[in-house]
Amino acid sequence: EEDSTNSFICLLKKMKEVRLMEKVVEEKEEAFTERMEALAEQWRDLHARRAQLKAHVVRSGSTVKENERLRTQALKKAKEEKEQNAQRESELLGAKRELEALTKQHQKLSKKLLKYSVFKRYLENVVENSQFQDIEDVISFYKALVRTRRDLAQSQWGHRQLTEQAAGLLQRLRAEREAEMLQCRNELVRLKESLDQAQRDILQWEGHWAELQDRAARKAVELKSLNMAIHGLFQ
Repeated sequence: EEDSTNSFICLLKKMKEVRLMEKVVEEKEEAFTERMEALAEQWRDLHARRAQLKAHVVRSGSTVKENERLRTQALKKAKEEKEQNAQRESELLGAKRELEALTKQHQKLSKKLLKYSVFKRYLENVVENSQFQDIEDVISFYKALVRTRRDLAQSQWGHRQLTEQAAGLLQRLRAEREAEMLQCRNELVRLKESLDQAQRDILQWEGHWAELQDRAARKAVELKSLNMAIHGLFQ
C-alpha cells in the first residue's frame, strides 16, 4: 500500500511535469519558428539592402572619392550585419540545443507517464465504481486521509509520551513505596527483636520474683516458728 501510494504521488508529479514540459516545448517551438521567420526576413532585407547599395554605387559612380566613401560605408555596414548575423546564429544554435534538450526530457517524461499509466486507469476505475465525480475528488480524499493519518500519528505519539511519563512516575512512586516498606520491615524486625529481648527479660524477672516470693515464704515460716518459740519461752 505504501509503494502504491508513492507510485501514485510520483504519477501525479510526472503528469504535472509532462504537462508543463509540453507547454514549455510548444512555447519554445513557437519562439523558434518566430525567430527563424525573423532571421529569414532579416536575410531578405539584407540582400535587398545590398542590392540597393550596389545599384546606388553603380548609379553614383561619379567620383572615386564618393565611391570610396560608399564602399567604406558598405563594408562597415556589412561587418555590422555580419556580426549581428553571427550573434543571431549563436542564439539560434543555443535555442536549437535547448529545444533538443527539452525534446529529450519530454520523451523521457512521456515514457515515465506511459509506465505509470496503469495507475491512471486504476483511478478511472475507482471513479467509475465509487461516489467520486472525478480523479481530483479521489486526490482530495486521499490528501484528507493523509492529513488524518498524520494527525492520528501525532496523537498516538502524544499518548505514547504521556504513557511513558506515567510509567516513569509510577515506577518512581513504586520505588519510593518499596523503600518505605523496606524501612518499615527493618523497623518491624528491630521492634520484634526488642520485644523478644523484653520477653526474655520478663521471664528472667519473673524467675527472680518467684525466687523472692519463695524466699519470702520461707522467711515468713521461719518468722512464724520463731514467734511461736518466743511465745513458748515467754509462757
